[in-house]
Amino acid sequence: MTVSTDNPTDAPGAAPDAGVAPGRPRVEAARRLGVRFAGYAILFAVWSLCSLVLFTEYVLPAPWTVGAEMWRLAADGTAFVQFGSSIVKIALGFAIGTVVGVPLGLLMGRIRYQKYFWQQPLLVLGNVPGLAFAVFALILFGIGAVGPIVVVAFVALPYVALNVAQGVEEVDARLVDMSAVYGIGRAEIIRSVLLPSVMPFLFAALRYGFAMAWKVEALTEVFGGRSGIGFMIRQSYQEFSVAGVLAWTGFFVIFILLIERVFLAGLEGRFFAWRGGR
Repeated sequence: MTVSTDNPTDAPGAAPDAGVAPGRPRVEAARRLGVRFAGYAILFAVWSLCSLVLFTEYVLPAPWTVGAEMWRLAADGTAFVQFGSSIVKIALGFAIGTVVGVPLGLLMGRIRYQKYFWQQPLLVLGNVPGLAFAVFALILFGIGAVGPIVVVAFVALPYVALNVAQGVEEVDARLVDMSAVYGIGRAEIIRSVLLPSVMPFLFAALRYGFAMAWKVEALTEVFGGRSGIGFMIRQSYQEFSVAGVLAWTGFFVIFILLIERVFLAGLEGRFFAWRGGR
């Protein structure tokens, strides 16, 4: 029996398209990165055009003016101090919402009547406008740090509880029964069966819940904060500084992108590395 050598890929042990396939993911990644940069470039171009042609510099500062203001705020440390204040409040509020939401979600996922009891109140809570949360926090807690923390907890709670409940419902009951038949302990079943089913839903809750909670927390600071990003936006508005408002908004957007695309995505990638890639 002879092996044809007309096509190198027909030889035994030869990898098809060797040297070509490994480069394709890099090309696709470069294309996606290029498209993203093109989108940002178009955004800044439209912004610059509107600033120079349609409005005055006082009404809509140019991107380079806002960038200079952001640099000034970062250089003198103001940006880091105010971001630190907001991060502490959102971390405390989100931790409270998660600590309450995870057990509630597990209860809803395991007991059907508990789901019927809690689902509608949580759906209503999750659909309350952020402005209403901010106003009620100001009325109930006044100006200070307590209002934003409570608001973040109430915003995070329904996202966490409902997603965890959905993850528990997705657990394969046959897999749990089979594990019990083979004598696997409850702790191992929780670690190897329950958690892998629940964690994707929990990460989805963290992504959406954090983004929503951060926005509502900043809005609450606008109404009743003594420090933080929202407080600085309000102060810039009172000083008629549009560049300041846009600068703090820019810091806000950059921080959200870093949390979403770097921290949470990296943490999720490490946690689900056993899947063999995402």
